[in-house]
Amino acid sequence: MGQSLDPVPGGPVRRRRVIYVPGYDPFHARRYRELYRKEAQAQAGISGYEIAIAGRGGDPYGWSVRARIEGTEVESEVSVLGWSDIVKASMDRGLVQAYLQALRTLRVYVGSGALGGVLRLRKGPAIAAIYPLVVLILQLLVALVFAAAVGWAIASVAPGGLALAGLAVVPPVLTWFARHDNLVLARYLMHNFAFSAQFGGANPPELEVRMAEFAEVVEAACRSDVDEVLVVGHSSGAHLAVSILSDLIRDGRLAGTRPELSLLTLGEVIPMVSFLPTASRLRADLHFLSASDALVWVDITAPGDGCAFALCDPAAVSGVAPEGQRWPLILSAAFTQTLSPERWKALRWRFFRLHFQYLCAFDRPADYDYFRITAGPKTLGDRFGHRTSSASAIRRPVSRQRSMERRDAR
Repeated sequence: MGQSLDPVPGGPVRRRRVIYVPGYDPFHARRYRELYRKEAQAQAGISGYEIAIAGRGGDPYGWSVRARIEGTEVESEVSVLGWSDIVKASMDRGLVQAYLQALRTLRVYVGSGALGGVLRLRKGPAIAAIYPLVVLILQLLVALVFAAAVGWAIASVAPGGLALAGLAVVPPVLTWFARHDNLVLARYLMHNFAFSAQFGGANPPELEVRMAEFAEVVEAACRSDVDEVLVVGHSSGAHLAVSILSDLIRDGRLAGTRPELSLLTLGEVIPMVSFLPTASRLRADLHFLSASDALVWVDITAPGDGCAFALCDPAAVSGVAPEGQRWPLILSAAFTQTLSPERWKALRWRFFRLHFQYLCAFDRPADYDYFRITAGPKTLGDRFGHRTSSASAIRRPVSRQRSMERRDAR
C-alpha cells in the first residue's frame, strides 16, 4: 500500500485521449473548455512551454490540444462527459421542498453515521454539509423578521388579525435569497449532498444510464490509436470515474487494448458518498479498482481545499481496502507552496474557487501541473513514478458502512 509507481517502459506520449468527468455542476461543458484555454496559456507563460487549444469538429464538449512540452510535441484530444442536465433537474425544487430536502439529507447523514465519520476525517467537508441547513434556517429567520415588521405596521393601522398578512412577504424574501444563491452557494451545496443522499449513496437510475454511456466513450478511446487514455475525475466526478473504469475492467471490455490507462482523481469527495448505507456499489468498485493492475491511479488533493477529503485514501477510509492494495497513489497539490503568498492570500477564503484550482495555473508550480499531465509527453505513471504516497496520507478505516454487495443497476 502506498508503493511507488513502476515507470511504464517505452517512448514518450505523442497522442493522448483525455476524458474529463466533472463533478456536480449545473454549467455547460463549454465552461471547462474556456477554463482550460485560459489557464493553459497562463501556465505555459509561467512554465515556459508552448500550448494551443482548438475546438473539435462535431464535438461541442471537447477540444484539441497541441503542445511542445519538455522538448516533445504532443497532440491531445479532450472530451467532457457532461451530466449537467441531470444536475439541473435535481436542483429544480420549490421553496418548501428545498427545506424538506435539507432536513431529509441531514437525517440520512446523521442516522447512518456518515456525518460522524466525515467529522473524524476532515472538518471542511463536514462543515460544507452542515452549512447549507444553517444558512437556509437563517434565511427563513430573516424572512420571518421581515414578516413581523410588516405585520406590526399593518396592526398599527388595522385590526390585529390582519397582522398575519405580513407572512405574505416570506415567499418573496426566500425567492430573493434563492436567486442570489451564487453569493453563498447554500442551496447549491444542499442539492449536491441531497443528490448523493436521496438513495442512501446509490446512484440515481438516470445517472447509471449516463455512466453506461460514458463507459462506451472510454472503451472506444482505449481502442483508438493513442499512447495514453487519461481519465480525470474532479470532485464528485472522481467516484463516477472509479465506477466507470471498474465496470470496464471487471467486464473484460478493455482486454487487449494498447494504450496505457490512467486515472487522475482531483479534489475527491468520495467519502461523502461511500460512507452512506446503500453505497455498496461504490465500495465494491473502490475495493476492486484499488487492487487492479490494469491502470495507474493517482489521487491529488490539497489540505488548503476545504471542500475535498485531502490526502484521504478513499478505499482505506471507507473500510474496503483489499489485501495487496496498489492504488491510489496519494499526493498533495500543496496550495500553500505552489501558489505565491499573494495568490494564496487572494484565494484562501474563496472555497469554491480553490476547489477548482487543480484545473488552473500555479504561479509556483512543482510536480503537479495539470497541463503537463494532460498535454505533456509522459504518461501519468511515468510522470509520478519517482513518487511515493504522502507521509500524511490518511488510511485508517472510518466508515461504519462497509457492505460491498454490488447490485448491477446498468
